[in-house]
Amino acid sequence: ACASGSIAVEPEFSLERVLGDPPTVRAWNVHGLPSDKISTENAIIVSQAWRWPLMIDPQMQASQWVRAQHKAKVILLSDSSWLRVLETCIRTGTAVLLDCVGETLDPALEPVLAKQVVSDEGRLLIRLRDTAVDYDKDFRLYIASRLPNPHFAPEVCVKVTVVNFTVTADGLEDQLLSQKSNLVRDQVVAQERPELEEEKNQLVVQIGGEKKRLAELEDKILFLLGVSRGNILEDEVLVAALKASKASSQDVRHQLAQATDTQARIETACEGYKAVAKRGAILYFVIADL
Repeated sequence: ACASGSIAVEPEFSLERVLGDPPTVRAWNVHGLPSDKISTENAIIVSQAWRWPLMIDPQMQASQWVRAQHKAKVILLSDSSWLRVLETCIRTGTAVLLDCVGETLDPALEPVLAKQVVSDEGRLLIRLRDTAVDYDKDFRLYIASRLPNPHFAPEVCVKVTVVNFTVTADGLEDQLLSQKSNLVRDQVVAQERPELEEEKNQLVVQIGGEKKRLAELEDKILFLLGVSRGNILEDEVLVAALKASKASSQDVRHQLAQATDTQARIETACEGYKAVAKRGAILYFVIADL
């Protein structure tokens, strides 16, 4: 329908390619986020959504990642002092992981979920029950449920961003082929071809760095053009900077193309172990269903 209407369509859309940043994704993996496609896309949603995330996390992969990545303070609603701890974290800008929630949330969380922050004489305040609490902009709230198939009420869903981190068969196969998996420590590729994993990890960092350098060069050119006065062809400093930026840009693009080709070669080699990963995923779900 879109093609017939002359509407541009991406045949193989990837949320990671559009919104993801390779160095950031790599940092997530280092801190425990599984490197499969579903986990990466979920993490992008968690990090960029306006509403606080409510993560369905029966295998506790997302919870472990949040604790490691954001040094989050873990709070349980079953603790009598949970609200006092939450107030302290809001004041100090500490990330909070509200763990092991059920299908309903405490009404006391309503102002936090709705981000009812007001400004009063230069201070940011949020009211928890009858107390006005100073609000630090660095505060982050993550909510996790270990229920495998929760049924959240509509009034809960409209206040949060529900993200499902439940492990799937395809996702587990990708994890078994990856460098880091919280479910299976004896990774297929990492065990059989550790040099491939090491080269792949270095490439992720290299590609991310080259893309960042390319963006910086483009920004520099735009800045120089913006501040230039008169005929730009007569501005020797600008012309020299443009020539240097063009040469650097071509070099970066060349290195980026080489790195991308190498990454494709590594991915092809990893596909040779796909059958082993598939059997491992099947074995896991068979045991989990016993």
